[in-house]
Amino acid sequence: MEEEIIEEEIIREIGISRYEAAMREDEKSRATIEKYLHHVRQFTAFCAGRKIDKEIMRKYKEKLGESYAPSSANTALAAVNGYLRFCGLGRCCVRHFKVQRKVYCPEEKELNREEYIRLVDAARRKGRGRLAMLIQVVCSTGIRISELKYITVEAVRQGETCVSCKGKMRTVFLTRALREQMREYISQRGIETGPVFITRTGKPVDRTNIWREMKALCTEAAVSPGKVFPHSLRHLFARCFYAIDRDIAKLADILGHSSINTTRIYIATTGEEHRRRMEAMHLVI
Repeated sequence: MEEEIIEEEIIREIGISRYEAAMREDEKSRATIEKYLHHVRQFTAFCAGRKIDKEIMRKYKEKLGESYAPSSANTALAAVNGYLRFCGLGRCCVRHFKVQRKVYCPEEKELNREEYIRLVDAARRKGRGRLAMLIQVVCSTGIRISELKYITVEAVRQGETCVSCKGKMRTVFLTRALREQMREYISQRGIETGPVFITRTGKPVDRTNIWREMKALCTEAAVSPGKVFPHSLRHLFARCFYAIDRDIAKLADILGHSSINTTRIYIATTGEEHRRRMEAMHLVI
C-alpha cells in the first residue's frame, strides 16, 4: 500500500508538463511531442486514479490492440513507455506489438508522379501560387513540412541549406530548376531575406493549413483525397530517388532517418508493381 502511494505521488509530482519539457530538451519535433502528449493523456485518463503497474499497462495494451492498427498502437505504447521511464516506472513498460513489414504499399494510399503534377497544375489554375511552389519544394527536396523554415532566400542563392531536426544536421540541395522558379517567386513577392514560406504575421507556415489547402485541390486535380497529405510528397521523393540511385543508406541520410528500416517503408513499391515483377519471373511452366 505504501509503495502504491509513493508511485502515485511520483506521477503527480512529475506530471505531463515536465515530460513535455524533457522531450523539448531532447529536441524532439513539435509534431512528435504533440502526438506523445496526446497518447499520455489518453493513458492517464484510462488509469483514472488507479495504481500504475504492469497489470494496468497490459490492459491498456489490450485496449489499444482492439482500437488501433498495430503500427498506430505501437506509437501510443512508445509514448506511454517513454513517460513511464521518465517517471521512474520503467518496470511497468510493456513490449510493442509485433508487426510484419509489408513488402508493398497500398496503391490507393501512395501519390504517384502524374498525380503530383496534377496537384501542382491545379494549384496554379486556382491562383494558389504559394501552394504550388511549396508542394514542389517539399517533393523535390524530400524535406519535412517542419523544415520549410530552412528554405530561405539565402539558401536559394547558395543552392543548398543546412537543416537541423531531431538533433541531426544535414545538407539539403536545391536543384537548378527549383532555384529558377523560386527566384521568380521571391522576386514577385518582394521577399528580400529569411524564410520564403511564412504567414502574413511572419510565422512559419502551419502543417494543418497546408494539409487543408492540399485537400482543397483534390477535386480539381482528380486525385483521391486519401493520397493527398504533405508527407505523401516526401514519400514520392524517396521512391523517385531510389529508382535512380538504389542506395538506401544514402537515401536515409538525405531524408534524415536514424534507421534504414524507416526508409524501407518510404520506398515500398505498390501492389501492382510487385505483381508485375512476379509475373516477369515466368516460373509457372
